[in-house]
Amino acid sequence: MNPVPDKNAAHKAKMQQQQAAVAERVKAAQEKRGTLIVITGNGKGKSTSGFGTVVRALGYDLKTAVVQYVKGTWPCGERDLLQKLGVPFHVMGTGFTWDTQDRDKDIAAAQEAWAASKVFLADPEIHVLLLDELTYMLSYEYLDLEEVLTALANRPVEQTVVITGRDAHPRLIELADTVSEVQPVKHAFDAGIKARKGVDW
Repeated sequence: MNPVPDKNAAHKAKMQQQQAAVAERVKAAQEKRGTLIVITGNGKGKSTSGFGTVVRALGYDLKTAVVQYVKGTWPCGERDLLQKLGVPFHVMGTGFTWDTQDRDKDIAAAQEAWAASKVFLADPEIHVLLLDELTYMLSYEYLDLEEVLTALANRPVEQTVVITGRDAHPRLIELADTVSEVQPVKHAFDAGIKARKGVDW
């Protein structure tokens, strides 16, 4: 008769092996600098993740800033809270492009938002900068891709930038240090459920 395997001992051995592997990776990660993070994909939660990073930085008393592209014509709980905490914002304020239906107006607003972004990107006192929905400005060609990539590459060494939005440009993905793609499995809106204040906006 075979002895009953000791599940606890097997689990402990597996966790020790995993712990050693993680420790080796931590030991190997010695470079200290800010990172470029891109959160893209068609799923819900990209901006939420970006704002979560801003809140985390604030928890450590780090200076943050936010530029919101596309959005801005309706209430934003994150913006209302963070502005009370002193986080500087620039809001493009035009809303979705299918609402404005005015390319020239959108480009002008995007250029103004990018001018604010460049000020933040040149400020070594800003530890975390969220460029919310910036990806659309590149895919719609409202902003010059080369100029954006150059500014991101030349930002202060300690500054982390989080960029959100669908369809991230391949060259932006190439430049980024971390890229996460959020994909939908189910979405309440597709089932006819209205977006809720404090949850979806």
